[in-house]
Amino acid sequence: MKEASISIRKIFRDMDKPLLIISIIFFAFGLLNIVTASSRAAVVNYDVSIYYYFFRQLIFILAGLVCAYFILKTDTKYYKFLIWVLFVVAILLNLWALSFEALSGSRNWIDLKFISLQPSEFSKPILICLLAILFEKNYRKLRTINVNRWNTIGVIIVIAAIIPLLVFLQQDFGTLLIICFITLMMFLAGPFLRIDKIKMIFLFFVVLALALLITYYRQGYILNDARLSRFESFLDPCSNYEKGGYQVCNSFIAINEGGINGLGLGKSKQKYSYIPEPHTDSVFAIIAEENGIKSIIIFVGYAIILWRIFKIASEASTLRGRYMAYGIGCYLFAHIFINLGGLLGVIPLTGVPLPFFSYGGSFVLSLIAALAIVQRINIETKNQKIKVKV
Repeated sequence: MKEASISIRKIFRDMDKPLLIISIIFFAFGLLNIVTASSRAAVVNYDVSIYYYFFRQLIFILAGLVCAYFILKTDTKYYKFLIWVLFVVAILLNLWALSFEALSGSRNWIDLKFISLQPSEFSKPILICLLAILFEKNYRKLRTINVNRWNTIGVIIVIAAIIPLLVFLQQDFGTLLIICFITLMMFLAGPFLRIDKIKMIFLFFVVLALALLITYYRQGYILNDARLSRFESFLDPCSNYEKGGYQVCNSFIAINEGGINGLGLGKSKQKYSYIPEPHTDSVFAIIAEENGIKSIIIFVGYAIILWRIFKIASEASTLRGRYMAYGIGCYLFAHIFINLGGLLGVIPLTGVPLPFFSYGGSFVLSLIAALAIVQRINIETKNQKIKVKV
């Protein structure tokens, strides 16, 4: 027991404190906000206690903390073996999700009697770690001016494309967009020659053009009527209120109602049937309505979190650590930008959760695991005197 206590103290000592403290504060505030944001939906729509979503989220957070403990204790050098097992599990779970009925137009859920899981969420940190391991393992091959290096590049591209392909088949456009962004950014930051990066960018846009062409001719598969209406109305959502702009328009109203001081905790008006599922993708609108200009603290917190993650990436003592932390930073940035960008009318609305604040068990587990990986990288950096030089 004493040895375990010493081990925990040592882990805590080497963790990045700003990242840890802000993460804890955000998770705590997000958990409490779920109670107010989901109260109406819980009681009226689903006839359950107002604390229903609070306790479910709390259970997933506690499960995530258990997972985080083992991640913090496990050296990333063992990922060379573990990540392949997790990658195969992720593939099987995503294939299994395809056998379930579509939910909100997507077949991305494994719906069991006692729990529902979204395997595409677990796939994000797994894919990031796998690409990092592949980049480190093949570093010299990828940096060598030899035509044979394209054999290695081709294998990595094929492996990286498996999860996005499965998510495409699940018809989950938001998650697909995030996974493609993470993958592209990791390839751009990877140990490839400049000419190879240019070729891969060209290849990416060719594949993207083909995908758009397929969705155009198979309209209703990915770009169904509901999703098309979001694209058509995002420039002026309130003038297209009944044709897809109602969620963004009501978010505008909520933020405007909040003003400088906010309406007060639990006093949101827009959560009463105006914003659908206000505790999930549109949670920031409720936060802004109740807290007013104080909500800007969230942007400051996000900026610090991303700064610390990318700082840890730049100072990592291993190549795998550098790429893992960088990929996780891109992962968080993508979720923040796409969620808030859609809610504020900067980009078309796409249903993705907002880190720390949105309700969602699978996403919370993945987020905690990702943050734990970054902290593990920081621990390894502090315990190794030799740093990577490229």
